[in-house]
Amino acid sequence: MDEQQSREMASQLRQPKGDNGIKTGEWMSEGNKTIILDTLKVLNAEAGDRILEIGMGNGHFVSEIVSKDPTISYSGCDFSELMVSESRKNNREWIDKQQAEFILTDGTSLPFGDQTFTKIFTVNTLYFWEDRRAVLAEFKRVLKPDGILILGIRPKRLMENIPFTKFGFNLFSKEDAVDLLTENGFEVLSTVENTEPPFDLNGKQIVMENVVVKAKSTT
Repeated sequence: MDEQQSREMASQLRQPKGDNGIKTGEWMSEGNKTIILDTLKVLNAEAGDRILEIGMGNGHFVSEIVSKDPTISYSGCDFSELMVSESRKNNREWIDKQQAEFILTDGTSLPFGDQTFTKIFTVNTLYFWEDRRAVLAEFKRVLKPDGILILGIRPKRLMENIPFTKFGFNLFSKEDAVDLLTENGFEVLSTVENTEPPFDLNGKQIVMENVVVKAKSTT
């Protein structure tokens, strides 16, 4: 992968667009399957939960959440118009059942009232937050008292070996993520580290890990 290809991949991962954006959404669903499922284990969606996801991509895994109980509701937000459209196509059943909605917005201006959600989660988006303090303040605003925030990331020491992460990615270690949450009004409850199956990147087998951080909003 040359520099131009790396830049294009980084741009698409941040905000998928056009025909390549559809392919990127599919690639993310497959490439992120393990970290998403690991994050959903920690999320542990339960009856009555109102759940917000930031950066749901093409919404491939939404059914894993809402199919657990008809009283679970899900809102997915993404600032890629294409991914919002694809998510709506892929989840028409859950939209019709009024268990899911998909909204075009970014993390700094969420179109929800205060104390709306029991849980928020986001996978592989932290790298792209330009104003992390503002994003976390908005999360706190829309979370119910003692609401849960879950971050799924891949650690800096491994991500920095992937060529496209040099362009527009801010990488984090587990400790960096914990410190960020603690400094912005969250109490970290747990961190889980997982090893993922190897994947092929330009003919090279890459062994990846992920970190899932669970935190509680504090007053």
